[in-house]
Amino acid sequence: MNILIIEDDRKTAALLSATLKQEGFEVSCGSDGAAGLKEALKGGHDALLVDIMLPKLDGLSLVRALRAQGHTTPVIMLSARDEVEQRVEGLDAGADDYLPKPFAMSELLARLRSLVRRNTQLKPPVLTLADLTFDTVKREARRAGKRIELSSRETLLLECLMRAECVVVSRRDIISAVWEYDFDPGTNLVDVYVRRLREKIDRDHSPALIQTVRGLGYALRLQP
Repeated sequence: MNILIIEDDRKTAALLSATLKQEGFEVSCGSDGAAGLKEALKGGHDALLVDIMLPKLDGLSLVRALRAQGHTTPVIMLSARDEVEQRVEGLDAGADDYLPKPFAMSELLARLRSLVRRNTQLKPPVLTLADLTFDTVKREARRAGKRIELSSRETLLLECLMRAECVVVSRRDIISAVWEYDFDPGTNLVDVYVRRLREKIDRDHSPALIQTVRGLGYALRLQP
């Protein structure tokens, strides 16, 4: 599971990062609200830990902006203040949980696991975009009701793009999700498989759904 920590206090961020990594989480960090929001909008995170008092963009504004753009990634807000009003404000902004500082790391881990588990259970078994569907249980793709025959790698690639919920997925992240090894900047493997998938998904259908975002990666979404 990948956790994004958005915390400007270096000691707190380092402690959170070290503890989460020790528990088997993948961790990325942002030290201010603007950078944190930019990273969060890329997608691919299972949960966010967001401090309320952040430079450049406060945590409440960050979560509101994230929700306004349709992102449903679970958020735990962290704050040195524990007034009821601030807890209510954080939850109303779109946070899923609120934890006042100082907190026991064991409690944070328990809340985080519970939140991620609950979010995973709520995800629909069938992913949909326009007339394209992917059944995550049957591992079956259909467009306009017609089944599409995919190889195992093409299936993983389609699932990776659909789970990103219209967000651009980098070649590095695709390599990690589909082939589970470190990225080789010299390989054209991703481009080859995207081309194959595009032939099967978009060739005989409109609108085209697989988009190339130059310099960034690929996205499965309707043309803006």
